[in-house]
This record gives sequence, structure tokens and C-alpha cells, in this order.
Amino acid sequence: MRTARTVTALLAALTLTGCGAKVSDTPDGKQSKAAGGHYPVTVENCGVRTTYDKAPQRVVTNDVGIAEIMFALGLEDHMAGYVAPDYRSSRDDNGEAPWKSGYGRTKWLSKKEITKELVLDAKADLVFAGWNYGFGEGNGFTPEALKKLGVGSYVLTESCHNGTTSKARGVMPPLEALYTDLETLGKVFNVEDRAAKLVEGFKKRVADAQAQVPKDGRAPRVFLYDDGKDKPLTAGAFAGPHDIITKAGGDHVMKDLKDSWVTVGWETVVDRDPEVIVINNYGEVGAEEKKKFLMSYPPLANVSAIKNDRVFVLDYVDLVESPRNPAAIAALAAYLKGVRER
Repeated sequence: MRTARTVTALLAALTLTGCGAKVSDTPDGKQSKAAGGHYPVTVENCGVRTTYDKAPQRVVTNDVGIAEIMFALGLEDHMAGYVAPDYRSSRDDNGEAPWKSGYGRTKWLSKKEITKELVLDAKADLVFAGWNYGFGEGNGFTPEALKKLGVGSYVLTESCHNGTTSKARGVMPPLEALYTDLETLGKVFNVEDRAAKLVEGFKKRVADAQAQVPKDGRAPRVFLYDDGKDKPLTAGAFAGPHDIITKAGGDHVMKDLKDSWVTVGWETVVDRDPEVIVINNYGEVGAEEKKKFLMSYPPLANVSAIKNDRVFVLDYVDLVESPRNPAAIAALAAYLKGVRER
């Protein structure tokens, strides 16, 4: 049995090496490069250093925002497919799905949960997912489990665990996480110039939105409502909505929660009295139904946002880490400007 396990482990390691990725075994994670070549390249992702001898060729992504990070970088030809539910086709301001060509050129593997079987059937050499965005100890779908199958992993930076004994997520501000993933993947796939151009453009769009926010004005208090009736699911300081709200000129009422997506009590929402509620639009319970619940839920009757009917809707993919975050900041900034002017 010991011999069999050893052989299995060696086969897995050989397969992973064949895919072009391995955990660095040198003290500083550096290896020498062939003259004039890009590879090998070593990157750090959620505290793990990995060396790539070549760009992954058959990436499987989980969830819409993650797929669109790949599309934004122009990496469709490096993808075996994506897993995402039906709301992956949310529209932009012009009525078109951003990166429509990426969706058209990439196989939609499943609308359901990503699994090891799906990944193996796709002959994936890398899975790009996140903790609670596909990866989870409870379902056994983890980077460690995939490594045993000879498949590499890249973890969405928004979802990095921030403690060895805690399942809390988040190690940096949300927009910084987006920029970090774009720049890191730019190195992995040798498209660093493309990544740098994206980051530069996103930063400019955010700066332009912030330039419209009065410097001496009071920031409206904003609460993000994801879902939940008994207790609401909302965003803490390390989820996308935090930067979307604050950089749009709002005061994120749950900014003290050092986590990404978390559940709170309604009494906390009432106590913090948001002046605007942003609804996360996705799934079978859409924004209209969520708004009807909020407007008719007795404990919220005296909350400022409810009394003044100040509810703003953004799509799921706007609010999780994705290339749509800067546009979401611009849209919310315009809405909050109107709130301040009333």
C-alpha cells in the first residue's frame, strides 16, 4: 500500500509538472530563466508561491466574475471552459454583455457546481476559482485535492483566507485584489502589457468617478443587501462592494467587518440606519422581489433608505471581484450624487 501511494503521488507530481506549474522549492521562489525567455516565472497567490514553466493551456474557471477576468486579459484560447449560472449574461449600459466574444468562444461547461469530475473531463491543467467561489473544505473541492489529481489551481485574491484558524476571507482592499490578480495572471500567461493597460484604464475610470464626488460633502450611509430574510447576507471590508461604495462617495456601514461576504442581524442594519441600500441582483430571487421584501419588512420601516425609497440595484458580477467593478463605482457615484443633491 505504501508503494502504491508513492507511485500515485509521483504520477500526480509528474502530471502537474507537465501542465507547467509546480510549487516553488527554492528558498526565494526564484529560478533562472532561459536567455531571452519569459519562463519559468514564479508568482505568489494567497501566500503560496508557484512556478510556471509555461502558460497553462486548459484553464477551467468557476463563476462569472472569474471568467471575465480571463476574458478581459484576452485569454480565451487558454481556456477549456467555464462554470457559471444563467446570470453570467448580465448586460452593460449599452445592453450588451461585456466580453460577449469571450463567452461566445469559450465552452460553457456547467450551470451548476464545479466538480473534480467536470475538471478531469475537461482535461484541465489549471482551475481558477475562489474560496466559496467553487473551492470549499466542505465539498472536498480544494487546491490540495486538485493537486493530487495533477491539476493546478489559482485562487481568486478576494477570497484568500486571512488567518490560519479562521475561515474569514480577505487580505487586501477589494480593488487592489482585482489589480493583483490581473497583474499576476499577466505574468503567468505572458500578457503583462495587456494586464498593465487594463489596470491603468480601470484606475483612471475610478479616479474619474471619484473626481465627481464633493470633497467637502457628507458621504451617504450605504448598506449592501445580498439576500436573506431572517438575517441579511452583506459585504464586509474585503468584498467588492466595500470599495465600490466608498470610492463612489458613500459610507459603507459594514466597513468594520474584517471579512468578505458575511451574515449580520437586522438590528445592526437598523442601528446603522443606511440612507441608501444597494441590492445585489442575481439568482431566482431577483432585485424586484428583494426590494418588495425590504420595503415591506416591518423592522426596517424607519430606516432612512426605506422611508425615502433610496434603493439602487447592481448585478452580482458588478459586486464580486471582476473587471466590472470600476464601471459599478461610476454608476453608484452618479446615483449618490443625486442623493446628495436632493
